[in-house]
Amino acid sequence: MKRYVVAWAATAAAATGAAVAVLGLLGGSLTAGSGRVLDRDDVRAALASATARPRPAATPAPPTGTPAPTPAGTAAPAAGGRLLQTAGGTVIASCEGDRVRLRSWSPAQGYSVDGVEPGPALRAKVEFEPEEGEEVEVTIACSGGRPVSLPKQR
Repeated sequence: MKRYVVAWAATAAAATGAAVAVLGLLGGSLTAGSGRVLDRDDVRAALASATARPRPAATPAPPTGTPAPTPAGTAAPAAGGRLLQTAGGTVIASCEGDRVRLRSWSPAQGYSVDGVEPGPALRAKVEFEPEEGEEVEVTIACSGGRPVSLPKQR
């Protein structure tokens, strides 16, 4: 029995050593970069200089009453689309005439989506619920052909 324990310990130590060595060799290429956190202006500049990727084929709209958000980062906003950021999360919306449509929504860390009215309608809404604290309700309408966030109604 003692031999099995010693053999197991030796195998575990060898495997751990090999894993550490491989990660040491690959670590530089896996984490290569400037090593600094990008601020908002850096991100915007990088996005502006990035080449556009082809848009995926259009998928049919879900049946009324069953909104299906686009996962964040998988597609560029439609023409006229706008990214709106709040403490509770981000929303990409676009205008179709005087009607607004929510293209995608993504809660911020510590928040979840509580309810969505994606439109197209005169007003669209998404509610971000925090783990603790007050809910963030985002109501969006079109003004001058661009989506705008409306102040919270009391």
